[in-house]
Amino acid sequence: MTEHYDVIVVGGGMVGAAFACSLGGADLKVAVIEGRPPEPFAPVQPLELRVSAISIASRRILEGVGAWNTIADMRLCPFRRMKVWEMTDGTEFRSRDIHYPELGYIIENRLIQVGLTERLKEFSNIDLFCPARPKRLDYQPQGTTIELEDGRCLSARLVVAADGGRSQVRQAAGIGVTAWDYEQSALVLTVETAYGQQDITWQRFTENGPQAFLPLPGPHASLVWYQRPEEVRHLQSLTDGELLNALYDAFPRELGDVVRILDRGSFPLKRQHAQRYVKGGVALVGDAAHMIHPLAGQGVNIGLLDAAALAQVLVTAHAEGKDIGSVKVLKKYETMRRRDNLTMMTAMDLFYRVFSNASVPLKVLRNLGLTLAQRLYPARLAVMRYAMGLQGNLPRLARGESLS
Repeated sequence: MTEHYDVIVVGGGMVGAAFACSLGGADLKVAVIEGRPPEPFAPVQPLELRVSAISIASRRILEGVGAWNTIADMRLCPFRRMKVWEMTDGTEFRSRDIHYPELGYIIENRLIQVGLTERLKEFSNIDLFCPARPKRLDYQPQGTTIELEDGRCLSARLVVAADGGRSQVRQAAGIGVTAWDYEQSALVLTVETAYGQQDITWQRFTENGPQAFLPLPGPHASLVWYQRPEEVRHLQSLTDGELLNALYDAFPRELGDVVRILDRGSFPLKRQHAQRYVKGGVALVGDAAHMIHPLAGQGVNIGLLDAAALAQVLVTAHAEGKDIGSVKVLKKYETMRRRDNLTMMTAMDLFYRVFSNASVPLKVLRNLGLTLAQRLYPARLAVMRYAMGLQGNLPRLARGESLS
């Protein structure tokens, strides 16, 4: 027996679950396939290593699907200031300058998924298959059948790939990618700090790569240390005491004292962009469509914008009696998102290349640029609005509007 749906979402992580929740209550039958349920939250749990900087636009999307309050009731850390520098004082962005209480929020990835998954279960038009994994995908432009590892079969007019950078759905649909590896890896540390909870996130550029500080709830922080892959492997091999000494030697005085290292991990940096976002009966969102340099923490944010944009297109098309799996309908989603995503990816590439160049004249020029950005108030406000997701071709949910 094959159970038929209007939409199957493969991947119930942050982006996939947000997309599915965006269709909650719509006149569409939706299935979500996720391999592993997120561990439920308990206040005594240690902080997760993987965190995201959630923009104001992303908060609006999470509010729009009814998941924000659940997430906020667990734990998060708002940040109101953001500082960027290299040799000089650089530029500091402040939320009060554009009359917002916050610039964004640092939230553990798992807690975002927990909040969205709990909300997902409240919709009668959505079936969650979890834990479940696709065993076989028979992609056809007019409808796809998915056999799960437990033998169940699902079919749908539209399959949405939210299954990450190595997307099984994207490969089954024959959509290629353009990709390359950056010559950097990132060492990520969760630490306990001597300072109490902070409201600033900062990033200092060095000739070996950026060093970033993200505040977490209480006297905690997430540190991201970008370095050559071989150096990251060396840092990972150090004891906690040796790594603390390395932090004190390399990081700026703004870090303050670190009491102890709570967790650590590393990952290589890669850029990847799907050659198209849609084909007949399939659409890509999040990392399945694009992987971006994490320099400005925009990966999850542009993924959530994908989710909101695709949901908007589908709800509108279905209300108008159109075929939600047709290329003509799905192209509207690609038009909304591909150019904006490419712009963000190109900007991150430019930052990476400009600030990883040791040329002395270029170093002087980029520091002059950061200094000027501090003094040019309108330019600084424009950068803040862009980073907060308040500029560009925004879907309705990101503007705080309903899809209905």
